[in-house]
Amino acid sequence: MFLLLKWINRYHASLNIFRNVCTVYIELTVVCCAVLVCAGKPIVVFFRVKMAKYKVTVHTHNIATATTMNNVFIKLVGEKGESKRTWLTSLKGGFYQDTGSREFEVLCPSSLGKLVLIELDKQPLPLFPRDTWFPSKVVVTTPEKGTCQFPIYCWIMDTEVHLFREGTAKRLCDETNHLARYSREKEMKTRTEQYCWDTYKEGFPGSMKADNPLDLPSEIQFSFTKASQFLFTAATGITELKLMGYSDSKKNWKNIDEISKVCLNRTVISDYAQEHWKEDEFFGYQYLNGCNPMLIRRCSVLPANFPVTEDMVKPSLRGSSSLLRELQSGNIFLLDYKNLDGLKANVINKKKQYMAAPLVLLYRTPDDKLIPIAIQLKQKPAKDNPIFLPTDSEYDWLLAKIFVRSADFQEHQLNVHLLRTHLLAEVFAIALLRNIPMVHPLYKLLIPHTRYSLQINLLARAFLIADEGVFTQFAASGGEGMIEILRRSVASLTYTSLCVPEDITARGLESIPNNYYRDDGLKLWHIIYRFVEGVIGFYYKSDSEVREDKELQNWIKDIFDHGFLAQECTGIPQSFSTVPEVVKFVTVVIFTCSGQHSAVNSGQYDYGGWMPNTPISLQQPPPTTKGQSTESTMLKTFPDVSTTAQGMSTMWLLSKQSSDFVSLPSFMNYYQYHLGPKYYI
Repeated sequence: MFLLLKWINRYHASLNIFRNVCTVYIELTVVCCAVLVCAGKPIVVFFRVKMAKYKVTVHTHNIATATTMNNVFIKLVGEKGESKRTWLTSLKGGFYQDTGSREFEVLCPSSLGKLVLIELDKQPLPLFPRDTWFPSKVVVTTPEKGTCQFPIYCWIMDTEVHLFREGTAKRLCDETNHLARYSREKEMKTRTEQYCWDTYKEGFPGSMKADNPLDLPSEIQFSFTKASQFLFTAATGITELKLMGYSDSKKNWKNIDEISKVCLNRTVISDYAQEHWKEDEFFGYQYLNGCNPMLIRRCSVLPANFPVTEDMVKPSLRGSSSLLRELQSGNIFLLDYKNLDGLKANVINKKKQYMAAPLVLLYRTPDDKLIPIAIQLKQKPAKDNPIFLPTDSEYDWLLAKIFVRSADFQEHQLNVHLLRTHLLAEVFAIALLRNIPMVHPLYKLLIPHTRYSLQINLLARAFLIADEGVFTQFAASGGEGMIEILRRSVASLTYTSLCVPEDITARGLESIPNNYYRDDGLKLWHIIYRFVEGVIGFYYKSDSEVREDKELQNWIKDIFDHGFLAQECTGIPQSFSTVPEVVKFVTVVIFTCSGQHSAVNSGQYDYGGWMPNTPISLQQPPPTTKGQSTESTMLKTFPDVSTTAQGMSTMWLLSKQSSDFVSLPSFMNYYQYHLGPKYYI
């Protein structure tokens, strides 16, 4: 200002063209003015101040109903200051989900320094109602030509101000800015209020406290596409069967061909199952590659409660081999449904139902087929509990396999599918949302894999396993049996059984041929492990950094306490001491929520769409003698028409893939903006 006044004094005479007022123009950027007094006369000085210009690119996610017509405002917050709250407006109107992105300018008197966060809010127009908006990210180009990414990926439904951090992952120890720490604390305070633990049943893993899907925070609810397709599939499936008179019919099946009329949806595998369901080779194949590949294990010594003799199975063994030799050679495998022993079966349509707790021996033939060679339908040997053999009559043997397949339905749905994927995924998700902020590398790594987990489980508790739920009403284990199976399954859950390499080894399945679950599962496990190892290793350079990360330690402690009920016998870690421990557990989380769930969920209708292959319930008790079973016995044993219809429509609903399905690699790009992790993707 001193130099400016000196310049004005020097040239005052020549500038005095407006008598008492002098106008001076200095070429800068934004016009400002000031009034000065020079030689007793007022001088108005107009000058342009150079402003810092930020280019703001707003991306609206391309999903249904993501558009907003409300006014959107943004504030940029940096280490050296903050911008004014700026209205993002243009002649193009609202933010549309199919337009990709919109660009705006935010001007500041000077550079804000390193950007820490942005504040977003939206306000309705006078004649427009408040709507919902789903921005995916905001990209800011700074005056210094740097680029900052702000991931959002959540619904903005209110008029409140929402804070979003710059996308570079940061642990708590990395935060040096007080505003960053404040936003981190504020976010976690809000989250712990939104995501609360609840107990559905004593002895079950913890679940999300919510009465219905609308109680869930908007960012974890189904998308409009997912919700619409889910409801449409559920409604059309049972409506079609109702119109055809199947869903309300309590009659038994008259013949096997009549069952095909209920198969309104067909797949290549369901058609194959219908054609080959009686064959021993197909029966054995399903325990390696069907929707429950988790029960089979190598048998080197026969269980004491399964007194199979050499003479019983000799006709089923190829060549001059013996049972002892095949046991020693690793060619005998066991299925043990002890989880179902002694349970009270359901009552469906006022009729008592039945289920078995079988023991099954499977034999690997010289041509690498897997076939059943002995079936005992109850756990305790007795005269009225015969061991059924392939050499028995056609329907004795077939009926024994039907009871095994029905038992497998109960074990698969409740233990392998519901508990070991859905309920565990919910535990992982709640613990993540309660303990880990969005900017933490663990959040960025895991949040995509929790998609829809909380809502689908809430719906399962409301419509599948509730007192009036489909499973409770129409499955043999529905009701008291279902609760006890889940409690037993929780009690027997171990960390090693969730780690694919260890589980495969523990069950002795390293070398059995044609085991595609093992082959593909191990490949996927190692891919995920290497990815996780790269990302975690990028942020945690030493074991001490792991031990000192309070947010990380709170997460695993929450999982141990609420997911595994603080049971040390599970082997689940209560804390992390080393980087490899974190890598292994995070791999378990991602594999459980992705590959494992796909393996045990997607094939439900393929193998269960033809009811005789996987009966949801059975109406006659397990046979106690041989030589009494006929085709009529089998038809009377099958579930009635309505139970069959309900089971098949439910399996179709649960296994049908939504059109907004996102593949595993695509998930990784949602939140990762740090160069290191992007390399590993």
